[in-house]
Amino acid sequence: MEIILAPIVVSVISSVLALIIVVVDGVVNNYGEVEIDINDSKRKLKVKGGTPILQTLSSQGIFVPSACGGRGSCGACKVKVLSDVGPHLPTELPYLSKEEIKENIRLACQIKLKKDIKIYLPEELFNIRKFKGIVESLKDVTYDIKELRIRLVEPNEVNFKAGQYVQLVIPPYENIKETTQRAYSISSSPSDKNHIELLIRLVPGGIATTYVHKYMKEGDVVEVVGPFGDFYMRDTNADMIMVAGGSGMAPIKSIIFDMWERGITNRNVWYFFGARSKRDLYYLEIFQELEKKWPNFHFIPALSEPLPEDDWTGEIGLITNVLDKYLQNIIPAENPKEGYLCGSPGMINACVQVFDKHGVKDVYYDKFA
Repeated sequence: MEIILAPIVVSVISSVLALIIVVVDGVVNNYGEVEIDINDSKRKLKVKGGTPILQTLSSQGIFVPSACGGRGSCGACKVKVLSDVGPHLPTELPYLSKEEIKENIRLACQIKLKKDIKIYLPEELFNIRKFKGIVESLKDVTYDIKELRIRLVEPNEVNFKAGQYVQLVIPPYENIKETTQRAYSISSSPSDKNHIELLIRLVPGGIATTYVHKYMKEGDVVEVVGPFGDFYMRDTNADMIMVAGGSGMAPIKSIIFDMWERGITNRNVWYFFGARSKRDLYYLEIFQELEKKWPNFHFIPALSEPLPEDDWTGEIGLITNVLDKYLQNIIPAENPKEGYLCGSPGMINACVQVFDKHGVKDVYYDKFA
C-alpha cells in the first residue's frame, strides 16, 4: 500500500507546489502598467509589466531582430537602454562587447519590464512588418531540407535586400503551448515581391523545424515578420568569394540570382558549397546552368565524405580546404576580394581563418544561431 501511495503523494505535493509558484509569481511579480519611452518620447507605450522587452514590443507591432526567437542564444535583439534596469545579466555578457556594455546595450529578450523605461531603437525597425501568407508549396530538396514557398496575402508585397531574413511564426502544437518565432534567410529573389521562399533543415528537437517538416502542409496560413539583417551584397567591384553549406544556401542563392537579374555580371563570383555526401547536395542544376550563361560566375560544390555510390568527380575535402586551394592557386591573387559566408559558427570561423591567411579582410557573414 505504501508503495502505491508514495507516487500519488509526491504527485499531489508537486501539483500544490506548482500552484503556489504560479500564485506567488502572479502576486509578487505583478508590476502593473509601465511606460516604454522610445527615442526621446517620439513614441510612448503603456504596457503591462512583467514580460521581456522583446515580446512586449512585438505585441505592439515593433519587431526587434531575434534569430533565436527570444531564447537568448543569438544575441541579435540588442537595444540601447537609456534608464537604469540593473546590471548586465550573465546571459547577456557573452553577446556584448566592452563598448556595448559601456553604452548600456542590452538584450531585449533578457530584460523584463518592471518599471518605466527609456530605450533607443533604430528608425528602420519601425518599417518591419508582420505578413500573412499561404503555404503555396512545401517540397524536399534533400532528405532533411525543405523548400517552403509562401504566397503573401496581407500585405501581398514585400521589399527586401537579397541576403536578408525573416522570422517565421510557429503556432502552438503538441506540447508546445506558446507561439514562437525562428529566423530563416530568404532564398527567393527580391524581384518576386509576392512570395517568400525559405530553406529549412530539420534539426532534431527543433520547435520550428519539426513543425515545418512534420506538421505544416500546403494551403496552411502562416505568418512571417521582417525583413531583417545586414547580410547583403556590398556595392564594390571586388571579387565575391561566397561559401555556404546546408540550408546556408538560402541567402547566397538570393544574392546570386538578384545579381543576375539586375545585370550585375561584371564582378567575378566564386561560390563554394560544401556537403558531406551527394545526398546533401541540391540545386546543382540551376547553378550549373547559370554558370554556362554567366562567364564570371564559378560554382564549386565539394564533398567531404563522398560515398562509393556517389560516383563523385568534383572537389573532395572540407570546404575550407577547397577554398584555401582555390585562393592559393586558381583565383587571381591581385584582385580585391570580399568574403560572403553563411552556415554554422564553426564553418564561418574556419573560413575567416582561411581568408585572413590570404589577406581577405572584408568578410560578411550570416551565422546560424
